[in-house]
Amino acid sequence: MKAADLPTHYNMCEILEHNLETRADKTALLSDDRSMTFGEVSREVNQTGNALLRLGVGFGDCVAILCPDRSEWVTAFFAVTKIGGVALGMNTLLKTAEYDYILGDSRTRVLIVHDSLLDVISPVVEKHEALLTVVVIGDKSKGGYISFEDWIAAEEHTLEAARTHRDDFCSLHYSSGTTGMPKGVLHSHKDYPLIAQLSGVDVFGLTENDRTFSVAKLFFVYGIGGNLIFPWYVGASCILYAGSPRQVAGVLKTIENYRPTTFVSVPTVYGAILALPDFTERFNLESVRQCLSAGEALPATAWQAWKDATGLEILDTIGCTETYHTFMANRPGDIRPGSSGKPIGGYEVRLVDDEGVDVADGETGNLMVRGESTALFYLHQYEKSRHAFRGEWLFTGDRYSRDADGYYWHAGRGDDMLKVGGLWVSPVEIESALCEHDAVAECAVVGHYDNAQLLKPKAFVCLHDSADRTADQERVLLGELLKLCAKRLDAHKRPRWIEFLDDLPRTATGKVQRFQLREQ
Repeated sequence: MKAADLPTHYNMCEILEHNLETRADKTALLSDDRSMTFGEVSREVNQTGNALLRLGVGFGDCVAILCPDRSEWVTAFFAVTKIGGVALGMNTLLKTAEYDYILGDSRTRVLIVHDSLLDVISPVVEKHEALLTVVVIGDKSKGGYISFEDWIAAEEHTLEAARTHRDDFCSLHYSSGTTGMPKGVLHSHKDYPLIAQLSGVDVFGLTENDRTFSVAKLFFVYGIGGNLIFPWYVGASCILYAGSPRQVAGVLKTIENYRPTTFVSVPTVYGAILALPDFTERFNLESVRQCLSAGEALPATAWQAWKDATGLEILDTIGCTETYHTFMANRPGDIRPGSSGKPIGGYEVRLVDDEGVDVADGETGNLMVRGESTALFYLHQYEKSRHAFRGEWLFTGDRYSRDADGYYWHAGRGDDMLKVGGLWVSPVEIESALCEHDAVAECAVVGHYDNAQLLKPKAFVCLHDSADRTADQERVLLGELLKLCAKRLDAHKRPRWIEFLDDLPRTATGKVQRFQLREQ
């Protein structure tokens, strides 16, 4: 599928509305809050769209949604795009200063916020002159703002979609960067059917008989793609989970209760589930037919442990906010554990050195990708846009190598690579070696300067049962880990220091914040 296959004038709400002819009464989404059919979703989308128009929201205006994964998030998102606005799903785990930055950078006109998140953003809403109003989902009395329920109650159930061009912007996403303020990435109406067909159908084989469930939230492109756009594109149902992905018992209980066929998750959550004793005996996971992973590289040891415990293979993938979703993946029946698989249809990748010259198989290079769902720039970030968007190609910042069979292997971020003794060292290689030890739940390696001010690898290690280990046991384990590294790694790659932590610092989407470890 290519963008040219779409009508010139296309509105992405068609992904919802094509289901109304034959599936209006089919359950579209399920959650502990409420379940809705496609017809019910469409009616609430129209009510919300009419309410936005009544406020004066115009073509291209930004409407921000700050809410856990609930049905109102979904209906608000589609309503904004249906009237020709730009929908912004905000990360629910940010701080007030970050919300302040995003509201100003996006020039948000309307903020739709859940009452549980009002306290963290309300201190800065008054300073943004572009903001017309705040609508609150949940507690009607909180903050003195209008409630979502009352706001849409009297609105008509019908609404004609705006005559948008397929290249018009319809959504704004702020990347979960590991340093600095997030970068705004705009995507157009055409990008939604593209990712749904190229990834959801052509790679993962979703059909109307599937039911998806994601621990990656809707504000994250991996989450909204895998757990809203993909299933509705084919007429399947999705399950919304408002809880924290770290509450793995809640995640597993949701699988047991709602019986998804496709589980969309991240390496951190797979690891946390594997650490839960007897989880396959305590929870019924029989409905799941396939598991997806993204966000960071999935270690081969975790892949094998999950396969041994559940009988299910994990399809590890890579995508990014800039491409909207997956551009490289392991496919059913074509899996190389520990790798990111191969490029999917519609996307091309290159590995180049710092001068832009393609590298040979087995050598590590900078990952470049091109495809029609790739964004054009970062909002109000000229220099960063020039660096990342290079003609048709996106410079991802990831370092990869390609083996002789065409599989791609993650070697870390470009700024995470370490030069030790004049030789480049990938933190991922060291982390993979450490994770071979049964006691290690996860780890991260960063550069640390020794007394001679020479850069050496330092490992931060989280254990499966750290709370029960004595200092003497940790000393024994430290010796075992050092011996394991001596066996697996060349001398210059071995960590000079190993520090035990309860948890690794992470972004809201699960990526390790290595800069915090470096600052330690």
